[in-house]
Amino acid sequence: MKRRKGSGDSDGKNARKERITPGNAKRAIAVSKVLAPALIPVVMRAVALARGAWDERKARRLGVPATELNNFTGKGGALHARIARVGVTLAELQATTGNSGGPRAEEVNAFVAETAPRLLDLAAAVRAAELMPAERRRGAHRAVAAELDRVEPRLLGLLGISTTASASGRPRADAATPR
Repeated sequence: MKRRKGSGDSDGKNARKERITPGNAKRAIAVSKVLAPALIPVVMRAVALARGAWDERKARRLGVPATELNNFTGKGGALHARIARVGVTLAELQATTGNSGGPRAEEVNAFVAETAPRLLDLAAAVRAAELMPAERRRGAHRAVAAELDRVEPRLLGLLGISTTASASGRPRADAATPR
């Protein structure tokens, strides 16, 4: 049986093939030559805005300013960010409480003296884990995260923030309790 022109699936394909002609290609190139100078800056601006929004989101997720995002890259970037934030908080705690004298200052100074070198060791472990095979790296990252999970509640306690265990077993900051 003979097919009629205009019926069946193959006719749609042939119609599409006929649309791409040398004349149509020349017109498309001419239009792109006119539109490209106007569209390229708009597209570049949109790409830059999208990249900025992505960086802001990632920085918020890591808990660091977007300007410091480049310091926390790689597989251990999130752990580096946690270690850095704990280090900054330790320095702030010692500056505010550790220099005041009294039993609380002694407790803070002892905690800082014990924790600061440990943070340096943890940062070195995360950097070393970057070159490990995936399974060993994940194990090293879990160990570092577990150590940070032990340090953070004690730090929050010294800051006067009570912590309780959440459903996941990780400490959760509830409310400030004055000491």
